[in-house]
Amino acid sequence: MQSLAREIQSFSRSRLKKQCTRVTCLSGRRIIETWKGSSITVEEESAPADTALGYIPDTTWDLQVGSVRPYLLLGSQDSAHDFATLQKHKVSHILNVAFGVDNVFPELFIYKTVSILDQPDTDLTQHIPDCCGFITQKGVVLVHCNTGVSRAPAVIIGYLMSCDGLSFDDAMSLVRTARPNSAPNPGFVDVTKVHVTLEPCCEHFCTQGL
Repeated sequence: MQSLAREIQSFSRSRLKKQCTRVTCLSGRRIIETWKGSSITVEEESAPADTALGYIPDTTWDLQVGSVRPYLLLGSQDSAHDFATLQKHKVSHILNVAFGVDNVFPELFIYKTVSILDQPDTDLTQHIPDCCGFITQKGVVLVHCNTGVSRAPAVIIGYLMSCDGLSFDDAMSLVRTARPNSAPNPGFVDVTKVHVTLEPCCEHFCTQGL
């Protein structure tokens, strides 16, 4: 114990090694803090304009396509824009429920665009009958939004509840099994739970896959 006390008393900050810390601010500004003993110097690190972000952008394509039913697929806009992926899954119809996302192969696939804002106060129920009618056409339908996380899963859940008679929990489970990162926003969840009891739709359409 006495040896430790003597070592602490004889400690000098000048014996500390130089230490540098690189800090990236949310604005993308990067600074370097350098400690030497008890003093610190701060300098700004230059970065190319196109990489000056406060985060690391993910530039990889999300080509994961989930199979909810043999004729019903779930994905992101990346999968809808990749011809090889569409061919691989034998897609014939594409339901685009994103906002501002183009249909890039209009001569090769049958498209339907239903622009839905990913906001909790968006009334999803008004779009379900139209989407159900398109999904139940003969063929393999890919439903996509931007990231395939909120709108497209919510539309498919609405379809499964309205047209297949599934409960919300069963429909959500089926969708998440197909695409695990599915997470409709809270407003979509609430309105979909009410929708199945108050506004059952398209019963005359729901024969595909039976």
